[in-house]
Amino acid sequence: MPEFTVVIPARNEAKYLPTTLRALERQTRGPAQVIVVDNGSRDDTAAVARAWGAQVLPCPDRGVARARQLGLDAAHTDWVATTDADSTPVPEWLERLDAAAPGRVGLYGPMRFSGVSPALVKLSEVSYSAFLHVCRVLDKPNLGGANMAYSRRAAQLAGGYPLDVEAYEDVILGQALARLGDVAYVPGALVETSGRRLDQGLVPFLLQQYRNITGRTRGYFGDDRVPEPAPGPAGDRPDPARDSG
Repeated sequence: MPEFTVVIPARNEAKYLPTTLRALERQTRGPAQVIVVDNGSRDDTAAVARAWGAQVLPCPDRGVARARQLGLDAAHTDWVATTDADSTPVPEWLERLDAAAPGRVGLYGPMRFSGVSPALVKLSEVSYSAFLHVCRVLDKPNLGGANMAYSRRAAQLAGGYPLDVEAYEDVILGQALARLGDVAYVPGALVETSGRRLDQGLVPFLLQQYRNITGRTRGYFGDDRVPEPAPGPAGDRPDPARDSG
């Protein structure tokens, strides 16, 4: 039975973080370690995390991939589970991931919005599950950072998170894990995530998700953009993959 470290990247999440940490306290299979990676917050995120007993790691280099990687590097358990600072795993989340872990290198589960109308809650759950099914059929599993877990050793062998993207780092790592071994969908390991992603409206949200899954991640987190790379020596060729966004 593997132990789990839960890693939560956070930037200015003092408002939402207590709900996430409370959900981890209520797990039927408690985590061995909870790490909150403070990615340059200007609010009380770090203080809130410490008050709830989490280990806080400062990550002044902005970027969610860097924050997730720092958490992975600090984990001391065989398995790492990740969620977001505005997300709420169901009480059986880790228990169900634990039951599915033997023989696998990665796991992921369903998600739905919270804090929105009941109809939108259901629509988000059904549509996201359908999207994940299509990804599985295409042999391109879509592991989302708000609800995924992986063997720490396998993640290290896969090279960890890519640090040159603003988003999609979770999916990239998940697909790298799938090339190393079995990655499984765990239907009962549900995570609810804040409906604030819909604050600008459903259409802008869907457009941003489309940009994300097609690899055009620049600007995904607004003021949390990854800094532009420093210009190289004269004559250096640009990297099309890096500059495509």
